[in-house]
Amino acid sequence: MKKITLTVLALSMSFSLLSCGYTTRSALPGKFRMVHVLDFANKIDFTDESRKTSYFPLLEVNIRDAIVDRFLFDGNLRISDMDRADLILEGELINYERVALRYTDDDEVQEYRLQIIVNIKMIDAETDEPIWTENGFAGEATYFIEGPLVTTEQSAVQEATLDLARRVIERTVEDW
Repeated sequence: MKKITLTVLALSMSFSLLSCGYTTRSALPGKFRMVHVLDFANKIDFTDESRKTSYFPLLEVNIRDAIVDRFLFDGNLRISDMDRADLILEGELINYERVALRYTDDDEVQEYRLQIIVNIKMIDAETDEPIWTENGFAGEATYFIEGPLVTTEQSAVQEATLDLARRVIERTVEDW
């Protein structure tokens, strides 16, 4: 009986060593330790009368700040000045969309999906070559304008900004 127990234990340990495991380490190459996030440009034409979206002043600044905060939270890359950075993140805010998702019985909008869309590029500071580029990269949130789950569009913008920042950091750290 003791021999069977030892055999089962040895086999279990062998399989556990051979199986794949989960790690919280970054997939980033070791040479990348510091990132600089440039100011985002706002390319949305809010003066266009056909657009029926709200204008949120300094949205591009809030996006950059959320990305910097998320890099700090993640901890795989440190934020640095441009001259010391291994990576440079640049981006531009290209669209802000609000689409009706759910209607009441009276055809009144009850819920919206909000998307903040950017073009974004991660650049190797040493070679000045793009490491990855994403056009139409979006962060999103939904919000209700009536009912028990009612929230404001401003809080949904904040939530979509945080979602965008999370996705940018995941794209940077995990997609190697």
